[in-house]
Amino acid sequence: MEQADASPSGQPPEVAARIFGDRLELATAYVRFLETTGVQHGLIGPREVPRLWDRHVLNCAVIAPAFGPDATVADVGSGAGLPGMVLAIARPDLRVTLVEPLERRTRWLSEVVHDLGLEVTVLQRKAENAWGEVVVDAVTSRAVAQLGELARLSLPLLRPNGRMVALKGERAASELEADAEVLDRLRVAHRRVATYGEGVLDPPSTVVELTLDGVAPQLRQPVGDGPARTAARKKARRAERRRARPGRGE
Repeated sequence: MEQADASPSGQPPEVAARIFGDRLELATAYVRFLETTGVQHGLIGPREVPRLWDRHVLNCAVIAPAFGPDATVADVGSGAGLPGMVLAIARPDLRVTLVEPLERRTRWLSEVVHDLGLEVTVLQRKAENAWGEVVVDAVTSRAVAQLGELARLSLPLLRPNGRMVALKGERAASELEADAEVLDRLRVAHRRVATYGEGVLDPPSTVVELTLDGVAPQLRQPVGDGPARTAARKKARRAERRRARPGRGE
């Protein structure tokens, strides 16, 4: 995979050096992939290019302290590698698996991982299809689904007493409150809203952190307002429209 010589998003901001240290060159190379082939493959919108560092990469990088030393981490619905690829760059001790269902995205991710020389696993799976295959210390995600649905998909990938760290921004507290009952059913023992990067980023990154009490059950029915529930609603609406057509049901 070839990278463009120019960098439309400009040089990395000064704070990037504080966050990535001697891994800044790798982070910069990753951003160049995002703004070139990432845009060409539809993983990043063209309008996001000028703010790749501040809004996307650094937003993910500052949550690196949320994970323990040498932890195994699965990034659910990885997309363009946010936050999993960024965490692998910022924390080379982490063993990261990028879980992404779409082939065109996993193909791009695999090429970037290879070209950057990262020790990252790319797995083309829906999260629920990776249950029993992927077993990790922590799961993470960004902009994937409502918290309850995300927990249903992600928590069964964890070892007993594992942790989920989901980037949620300003919705963190409201989603945590709205899906409290679902989290109870999933055996979430500890839950909190945490911020990372205060004094470094404005605004800092806000996450929901969940810790299991033992092993998470695998709920088969969709919960919350995530993609599974959305798909079910669309299917129901299509069926209702078919029944409402003239000459049907009479």
